[in-house]
Amino acid sequence: MESTPPLRHVFFAYVLAVVLIVGLSLLAMFVVTSMHPDLSEETVLHGLPGLVAGGIASSVALVLTVLLVVRSPDPARLRLLPGRETGRSLIVMVIGVLTLGQALDSLTSLVGLGNRGAMPEIRRALAGAVGLDLFGAVIVIGLVAGTAEEVFFRGYMQGELRRRWPRWASVVTTSMCFAILHVEVIHAVLAFALGLYLGFITELTGSALPAVVCHVVNNAVFTFLTALGVVVHAAGANAGLLVVTTLAFVACLLWLRRAHALAVA
Repeated sequence: MESTPPLRHVFFAYVLAVVLIVGLSLLAMFVVTSMHPDLSEETVLHGLPGLVAGGIASSVALVLTVLLVVRSPDPARLRLLPGRETGRSLIVMVIGVLTLGQALDSLTSLVGLGNRGAMPEIRRALAGAVGLDLFGAVIVIGLVAGTAEEVFFRGYMQGELRRRWPRWASVVTTSMCFAILHVEVIHAVLAFALGLYLGFITELTGSALPAVVCHVVNNAVFTFLTALGVVVHAAGANAGLLVVTTLAFVACLLWLRRAHALAVA
């Protein structure tokens, strides 16, 4: 039976991941600017090439960290094996993450923060992407980044903390670390809320795979719709969406809670 390493190893892994993300992101920015000498540095770094390069760099850093700190990466230990989820519950989980994402987006817009922070910059970088550019963005931001973040945070970090702490503590702490990684305050708050939900369904099922699916679908849908220009700005529409998606999200939580009764920690 594999021994449980000291708690400090988990937070060391997090710091290592941050350092690797910074280092690889700087390298990625250098490479991508070198590949587009005809464009200004501002255009490249704050456009789609910079966004995709940054997504690849952070994903590589997270997966590399797991490989470095886990002596023998075991899918079971990383909770990357199927758990208690069913096909129906997985569909409800995906609906839950999509409704949560829209509720947060509408709320951000209604309180006047829709045009502040990192999200508008991300939307501008994705706006108008078509063809191979859009396909590449969906693959990197959706599949690659979504999977890498869940492998590290819900698979490795939350799993290791859960070996030592109650469910709620491991979920909240992992979500906070996930949020901090997004640096900018508004984006971090949104990431924290998303992290709580992904952590919840991970503990609900005993597997990080549903969180991987939800994160990938959420990022892919966001990328695709943003590229198509499907963004709601009107206050009335956002108010209506906030009510509807919040009710739908709560309904998903209640259904999942009944379908997967959590044992008391």
